[in-house]
Amino acid sequence: MISFSGILLLTMRELWAKKVVIGLFAVSSLVLISVAFALNLDVVDGSLASVRLFGQSEEAQISLEQLVFAIESVVAGAAYWIGILLALFASAPLFTTLVDEGHIDLLLSKPMARWKLLGGHVAGVWGTMLGLVVYLLGGVWLLMSIKSGVWNPQFLLAIFLVVGLFAVMYGVVVLIGTWTESTALSLIVTYGLIFVSLVLAGVNQITPQLSTGSRAVFYGLYHTLPNFAEVTTIVSSLARGKAVADWYPLVSSLLFGGAAYGIGAWIFQRRDF
Repeated sequence: MISFSGILLLTMRELWAKKVVIGLFAVSSLVLISVAFALNLDVVDGSLASVRLFGQSEEAQISLEQLVFAIESVVAGAAYWIGILLALFASAPLFTTLVDEGHIDLLLSKPMARWKLLGGHVAGVWGTMLGLVVYLLGGVWLLMSIKSGVWNPQFLLAIFLVVGLFAVMYGVVVLIGTWTESTALSLIVTYGLIFVSLVLAGVNQITPQLSTGSRAVFYGLYHTLPNFAEVTTIVSSLARGKAVADWYPLVSSLLFGGAAYGIGAWIFQRRDF
């Protein structure tokens, strides 16, 4: 497994060298600094008396727990959407660089199975994303918990959803990148699927207006493509300490991601680089 771990570390170093890690780390640090210094809570006997945000003081209109859960939900939602979109934009060129002529030829000249090369690269990207998300969401959770005394461990589950859906969408980058070696097309397709998921999220409102044939097509797309937008609801529920009503969007998205990686790996294995 030396070759696998070597590719994993090489991928992390490339992400660092391209300033991807530095940029995302800086953005995450700014969020943590904002939470630490911009928000001040006056807690009396375990209850919220007032809130000061950016120096503006307001009497508390909601409970302390509600405020903490609301802030954590906003941060988790921002990390989910903005974080994943930025991470995909920053990491997608790395994969097409991997399969560039010359670079891939050099790597494949080593005594190493192709699955180790592809798997090490993917694991390196996943590991880097996991570290950044743990730093951001774990830091926000710790800061809010210490400031308020309200500990919401369920919020930490949002970390796995953010990384999981990033992994799903990166699977599209791997598939399209292996097939076409085009960073632009990989991002277009990936972001296109995210946009489509916004439409598919309205399945219960849209399908009654469609004909029988169109309804079947819509349901087919809904159950086949990743439900990126709907998973936002799961992230919000976890951040607010509520029970998740429906895990299907997450499960179907993970299955799509597994299929994308499987097909991408099959193409990667058979291509004549």
